[in-house]
Amino acid sequence: MTPNPRQALLLDEVRERGSVTVEALAEQFAVTLQTVRRDVKLLADAGLLARFHGGVRLPSSTTENIAYRQRQHLNRKAKRRIARAVAAAVPPGCSLIINIGTTAEAIAHELLHHQGLRVITNNLNVAAILSDNPDCEVIVAGGIVRSRDRGIVGEATIDFIRQFKVDIGLIGISGIEGDGSLRDFDYREVKVARAIIEHARQVWLAADHSKFGRPAMVELARLDEIDMLFTDSAPPAPFPALLAEAGVACITCEDSP
Repeated sequence: MTPNPRQALLLDEVRERGSVTVEALAEQFAVTLQTVRRDVKLLADAGLLARFHGGVRLPSSTTENIAYRQRQHLNRKAKRRIARAVAAAVPPGCSLIINIGTTAEAIAHELLHHQGLRVITNNLNVAAILSDNPDCEVIVAGGIVRSRDRGIVGEATIDFIRQFKVDIGLIGISGIEGDGSLRDFDYREVKVARAIIEHARQVWLAADHSKFGRPAMVELARLDEIDMLFTDSAPPAPFPALLAEAGVACITCEDSP
């Protein structure tokens, strides 16, 4: 199909934000919910968008993630709110392992004024950010550096992480499916994340609203292996029940300044 001007703007909005509710789109374009739902159905039928309960997002692949440069811009405000909430919960003088991902990098920015932190990371972007904090000791894991996002993966990375037992393991995720599984795309990255989970006293997951119901190929963990979830808005069904059953504390920060 060839989108009309309003539909083209709607597509641009979803591409900018990653995912958005039908209500937000109706308010953005000053049209009725019925008009948005009709536009969304046409765009989804053409394969340009994917619908979920109450909203719409970019079409997902189960085998390949969105490009890193694009992910840097997707849901930027939401990731910043999540980052602030995570940083507010991190006590001074603790040890952390911070994993790969754009949300992890947003969290690193918010930790720049924390004191007495010891951070282990397999993310060169996180290391570069936190190296500007003179009260933070940064330890970089060895391994293979991925050129696309400066993440470090491989068996050497896993062996390095296994030397430690930290207070908080901070991970991101590509998708949380309705069966309670946490999923990602790169099995090498998943193996590193598994090592982080196994060598942390608490595991914190940072995931914006677009991750709920998003499919991905490789299972990383189950919700009952997570202690806290930080997200930017209340998770849709069936996730509240799954989180409660798994005993995960869910911190939403939609009202954060």
